Amino acid sequence: MPLADSPHIPNGRWLRIIPPTIVIYIIAYMDRMNISFAIAGGMDKSLGLSMTTSGLAAGIFFFGYMVLQIPAGHIAEHGSAKRFILWTIVAWGGLSFLTAFVQNAWQLLGMRFLLGVAEGGIYPAILTVIGNWFPTKEIGRANAFFLMSLPLSTLMTNPVSGWIVANYGWRLLFMMEGGLSLALICIWLPMISDRPEEAKWISEEEKKYLVETLRDEKTNREISFKQSNPRGWSYRQLFADKNLWLMVLLFICYTSGQYGYSIWLPTLIRDLTGKSLTTVGWLTALPFISALAGLYFFGALSDKTRNRRLCTALSLAGFGGCFWLATLFPQHVWLSFALLVLTGVFTKSMQSPFWAMPALLFPPGFAGATRGVINALGNLGGFLGPTLVGWFATMTGNMRFGIYALAFLLLSGAAITMLLPPITAGKSDPVEQVTIR
Repeated sequence: MPLADSPHIPNGRWLRIIPPTIVIYIIAYMDRMNISFAIAGGMDKSLGLSMTTSGLAAGIFFFGYMVLQIPAGHIAEHGSAKRFILWTIVAWGGLSFLTAFVQNAWQLLGMRFLLGVAEGGIYPAILTVIGNWFPTKEIGRANAFFLMSLPLSTLMTNPVSGWIVANYGWRLLFMMEGGLSLALICIWLPMISDRPEEAKWISEEEKKYLVETLRDEKTNREISFKQSNPRGWSYRQLFADKNLWLMVLLFICYTSGQYGYSIWLPTLIRDLTGKSLTTVGWLTALPFISALAGLYFFGALSDKTRNRRLCTALSLAGFGGCFWLATLFPQHVWLSFALLVLTGVFTKSMQSPFWAMPALLFPPGFAGATRGVINALGNLGGFLGPTLVGWFATMTGNMRFGIYALAFLLLSGAAITMLLPPITAGKSDPVEQVTIR
């Protein structure tokens, strides 16, 4: 029996690589999003922020977030993602702690921008680590498990953030959660290795399987891309590739909806239900419980069908459609809330099949930087979405029109996804031709 098909290959990678990446990103995402509870809990009044400025403070993070994306992807693929992420933990934990001491809007905007710079390289670096450890037939599920950190962060930290703000104020929120971030060093250093060849804990059987399988997949892709472009690839050619810009554009549509939904969800539920912030913290956790199911379902489905394109499009369409439906019944509080929970199923689920596509569209040596480009420019939606909702709320006095705009962007992203080439739909995948030696 070929080694890759053996049911006896140890699965240590699932227990040693995935959990620390989940924990790291739970805390990183918490520090990124806790401003939503700080705003709902009085930061806006304390610093004299309008709704538009509050949305800007939430969204300016993503301008800083762009800075290290491409360097992080390149360093992770050609150097050490482990060391790179170590230093980003120190930077973002310290900045989150210092945000507790801001005194005006300009200081808050500055700290949020710098936090974005510090966190900017984590995502492409972690995706590269996962790509170094999981073969093609596992990558959808591996991405899905890692990306569960996003709803888990909200599920685990929203109630705590709501309770801290309600009882101790928003400044202590930043101090406590920033300190927790710095403690992550004790998890990251002993657990993670960049590649199977470097891990001391891995069995020889698992190491042999991973090294040979991943090497053969890489070789097969190199041959395929060399045949299609004998002169070889360059970063100039990468930036001229239309598929890169299609992925950037659809990711902007997604992040606009996702961050618009996440940033304003506490305020939306508070206004809808009239409950206290502590109760709102628990209620906002429910949509992200449903997101766990969506993440795994679409990740496993994309591994089974290899149709990453369709799974991405269906997820975006479900997100936009359900979010729009949630605005249609304002007099029926719990029906509207139930639709917001249903929307949660789709809020993260596109990312697992989506992040499996760069390795299909771009050659080895460029996939890491490509992830950085897509994540850097695509996360401008993290500025656009919250700001758009805040602007509509200021101009009309109703958040509903901002939600309409986000739903339109999400449905547009689904349509753009279907323009990607057939290989992302599981057709003519060169990896299918790999023979494990």
